[in-house]
Amino acid sequence: MASTVTSKKSKNSRTSKNSTASARPGYGRLLRTRGAWTFLLPGFAARQPFAMLTISIVLLVQHTTGSYGAAGAAAAVTGVSMALFAPYSGRLADRYGQRTVLVPGVLLHALSGLTLTALALMDAPLWALFVAAVPTGASVPQVGPMVRARWGVKLKDSPLMTTAAAFESVTDELTFVVGPLLATALCTAVDPAAGLVTEASLTLIGGLLFAAQKSTQPSVGGDSGHARVEHVSALRIPGVRVLIVTFLGIGSVFGGMQVSLAAFTESIGEPGLNGVLYGVFAAGNMLSGVVCGAIAWKVVPQRRLVVGYTALALTASGLWAAHSVPVLAGLGLLVGMCIAPALITGYTLVESLVPAGARTEAFTWLTGAVALGQAAAVTVAGQLEDRFRDGAGFLVPMGGTVLALVTLLALRSRLAGRAQRRTVARGVGHRVPVAVD
Repeated sequence: MASTVTSKKSKNSRTSKNSTASARPGYGRLLRTRGAWTFLLPGFAARQPFAMLTISIVLLVQHTTGSYGAAGAAAAVTGVSMALFAPYSGRLADRYGQRTVLVPGVLLHALSGLTLTALALMDAPLWALFVAAVPTGASVPQVGPMVRARWGVKLKDSPLMTTAAAFESVTDELTFVVGPLLATALCTAVDPAAGLVTEASLTLIGGLLFAAQKSTQPSVGGDSGHARVEHVSALRIPGVRVLIVTFLGIGSVFGGMQVSLAAFTESIGEPGLNGVLYGVFAAGNMLSGVVCGAIAWKVVPQRRLVVGYTALALTASGLWAAHSVPVLAGLGLLVGMCIAPALITGYTLVESLVPAGARTEAFTWLTGAVALGQAAAVTVAGQLEDRFRDGAGFLVPMGGTVLALVTLLALRSRLAGRAQRRTVARGVGHRVPVAVD
């Protein structure tokens, strides 16, 4: 009798363990989500050109004008235009549907990109390039945020949401590794205009294929339970504003690293090491993103963001003191490893902070914040490297992340999800429910 009971307990224990294992979030389980591949593949093709745009403009304009300053200015106009207009594109997608916004958007982007190419080849004045750069940046399709919104529809409150956020972060990093390499190869081996022409073509083809996947796009207006707020801007949500500041700090790391690593390797007479050092930084980002998505987190995302961002600020603050390649490579690896968890957790928090009818806009605000922080950091770091000693540009990642961390610590209570705020407001019990993500 006792042995029978023991056997049943053992069997139940094994069953419980197997059930827990099968329920554990993981990439395999994520990618087996029904209908996921219908938007993942065209989505990857559609956002690959995003990482090709800046370098393609720089290489083309530098070739036709002979000036890196003019090339950088044209690329900066494109980046700022994208950062400013992206949230409005996301808001329109939430209100009228992704397909309605994406189809005319990719058509306008392809036309603007080809116009910019033609003007550059015709040696048009710089102001004309700026004029063409504005719609080129403004019409960049926000496919990444749209993919994240589709994951939200598919997974809803599933523990796989963190895994999906990690998967998208790794995909973004892969995009920013492959895109610049492809654009550089096309511009140098084929023709200076080949990078921008290919970017426009891939955007058009990939964007139209992605838009054709109507079955997986979020319904217009979001869930019926949020009817009162379905058309409210995501920017009006306090937690989103806090996340925008934190993502601006992350953008300062990307921009500051790009300029400062180039200046450092040039100062030691080894410019070829620039790609190696930035590759180590990107590898750290990708590695931690993969690991972050494979963990079944029990810590609430608000706390994870504070801890992760503190680590990011501390590691970024040490960059300016590095004066050797091995030390800089090691610190760069650590900084990269701290970025992905912060990005992933920030995107995960959107699910609890923002109603479904405004999530695409929220994602585009965060993406735009990274781009805006990067554009500002490139400018400031470049000025510091020109006017002061080598390595001064590394003060930009330190300053950006420290200021963002101070804001995050002061306003972290605003990151509480809607369910938590309702529980506290109603006075039910004395414990705050712990979110499982």
